[in-house]
Amino acid sequence: MTAATKIEAILYLKGQPLSIGEIAECAACDRTTIEEGIIELIDEYARRNSALEVVETPKGYCLQLRSDFQELVQTLIPVELGVGALRTLAAIALNTPIRQSDLINIRGSGAYQQVQELVEQGFVRKRRTSESRSYSLQVTPKFHQYFQIEQLPQPFANNSQQKQLELELEPVAEGV
Repeated sequence: MTAATKIEAILYLKGQPLSIGEIAECAACDRTTIEEGIIELIDEYARRNSALEVVETPKGYCLQLRSDFQELVQTLIPVELGVGALRTLAAIALNTPIRQSDLINIRGSGAYQQVQELVEQGFVRKRRTSESRSYSLQVTPKFHQYFQIEQLPQPFANNSQQKQLELELEPVAEGV
């Protein structure tokens, strides 16, 4: 078994981006061997004109379906989410992580059922936090893969806390 085939198996089985170090640890090889194996693997997939490709992302290397086949994925594996569930998913994605109680304040009590549906479909992870009685909600890697979003915009910096803009009004001198 070559280093390239071992790397291919690791990337396939892990199903998420892995750094050179993580791949080296899984393969029990040194970093140089892994780097050479990844180059070989990328070249092999390019020459084969395969439906799969090895790509480098900000989080590492991954084996994925080429973007040319995304329409096929949408056709064969459609996700049936209603408008309400999609809006709830968007609220979670833009505010991730978000407490379920905060989400309910934003989306209303119907979000409880929508969150359950999103958890069942694998788009949202729900965890109990120690500092609150409410669950913490965040999007999963499946969300990023399905919607082809590597990084979400952070609309509110500073731990997702919304800051209000304050306008300073200068007194206007009379008679000017």
